[in-house]
Amino acid sequence: MSEIIVDVTGENCPVPLVEMRKALKRAEVGDEVVLRGTHSTSKKEIPMAVEALGHDLLDISQDGEVWLIRIRKAKG
Repeated sequence: MSEIIVDVTGENCPVPLVEMRKALKRAEVGDEVVLRGTHSTSKKEIPMAVEALGHDLLDISQDGEVWLIRIRKAKG
């Protein structure tokens, strides 16, 4: 398993969501994708998209303006 870091700080919708989808496409099942961003709407939309796509939302954390969302690819 590997970890793919996607830094979308300073980016607004739809960039964080698009970059998350790209990372999940290139990830193998079981890999973790970690998104790092600052756009508050994306912090709400990404977990909904992860659920809709059938992947595992592992964690959401925030430090100041920066949030981290950890996702595990659950299917091919």
